[in-house]
Amino acid sequence: MIRRREFVAGLGAGLLAAPAVVRAQGQPVVIRAGALKLIHSIAPYFYDQFVPAGYKVEVLPFETPTECKNAVVTKSVDFGAFGIAAALLGAAAGEPVVVIASTCNRGMAIIAKKDAGIAALKDLKGKRVAVFPGTTQEVFFLERLRMEGMTIKDVEPVRVSFSEMHIALSRGDIDAYVGAEPGPGVSLSSGVGTLVEYPYSTAMGSLNMVFGTHRDVITEKPDLVRVMLGIHQRATDFASTNKAAMVAMASSKLGQKKEAIEASVPNVELTWRLDAKQIEQSKIYADHMLALKQIKRLPDFSTFIDTKFVDAVKPT
Repeated sequence: MIRRREFVAGLGAGLLAAPAVVRAQGQPVVIRAGALKLIHSIAPYFYDQFVPAGYKVEVLPFETPTECKNAVVTKSVDFGAFGIAAALLGAAAGEPVVVIASTCNRGMAIIAKKDAGIAALKDLKGKRVAVFPGTTQEVFFLERLRMEGMTIKDVEPVRVSFSEMHIALSRGDIDAYVGAEPGPGVSLSSGVGTLVEYPYSTAMGSLNMVFGTHRDVITEKPDLVRVMLGIHQRATDFASTNKAAMVAMASSKLGQKKEAIEASVPNVELTWRLDAKQIEQSKIYADHMLALKQIKRLPDFSTFIDTKFVDAVKPT
């Protein structure tokens, strides 16, 4: 559990005034944070263990990255964890979404029906493949197809949400899917699916989920951003270094069996750091989206990604 004294010390003396003002008013500041129903968005469910006095965090779950990003844009939530694809789509369209930290790398997999004769990407030719449009996974899949001399026209794409992909595979509605954990872990642990590949061989590496907010929050409430990032950092570090707690929380919140979650964990890298390598991968990712005509223009990276809050976090 959190040691509040250590938390405040880690954030620095500059934040001490904010909780004092809140306590004088008698009501905590409520921070609304959006999360996805995926294991690589599990850190928010540990937030309540790392909240300093004077604050309260409410975690709101969303089914898709776009829904969570839209909630940030409309200020339905103050912060949100969603895929880099959703963030780029919003920024390229002029939406005031700003990436201030990372959430998770990896967490993706291409899974095929067991005994379907699909052992490599080229074996997907002519097969029904579930891909959810507008997601990070879609861009990775399209790039991997290109690297293999293929295009999306070589497969039969089927629109299926991440949470339904394993079920669709089990029913035989699809031959394979490009999914997000814990779906692949469920398919592998149950024996329904087999791993085709983890699609991390592109120049985009294993880039996946980011942590964002509305530009107005940064401008008007920088202290709140610092407090939230401190919570996000500590919760992420705790979950990533306490696998048993991560498995138990994910099993509880996602309604999946422990074996499925345990199969997913090795393919999930929880992180809050946002370094030069990830920014460069984000730019490469944006270039791919532009080439695929998923966006009409590149976002202004000088305002789309703001690392000053991450850069100011002191090691714990």
